[in-house]
Amino acid sequence: MGKPTDRRSEMRRAVEEFAASGLTRREFCSQRGIALTTFDYWRRQLRSRLRLVKVEVARPEAAAQSFTLRLANGRSIESSWRFDEEELARLIRISENA
Repeated sequence: MGKPTDRRSEMRRAVEEFAASGLTRREFCSQRGIALTTFDYWRRQLRSRLRLVKVEVARPEAAAQSFTLRLANGRSIESSWRFDEEELARLIRISENA
C-alpha cells in the first residue's frame, strides 16, 4: 500500500480534475472507479484546509465598483454587489461545494 501522502496527492488531483470536468460527482466517480463516499470524504478533508483571509483594499472607491474572486475549484465569482463577511463566506462555501 502507498504512503498516506501519496493517497492525499492522488485524491487532491482527482478533486481538481472533477472541478474542471463538468461531470456530476456520481459520473466522475463511476468513470474513475472511486467510491462516491470515498470521494466525498476527500473533498471534505481537502476543503477543510481552505481558510478565509482578511483583505484590505488600498482604494476603497474601487472596491465599490466590482470584484472577481477566483476559487480553489477553478470557478470565479464576479459581482458589483457589496457583501458582508458572513454573506461572502456563505457564497464561497456554496460555490466550492457545487
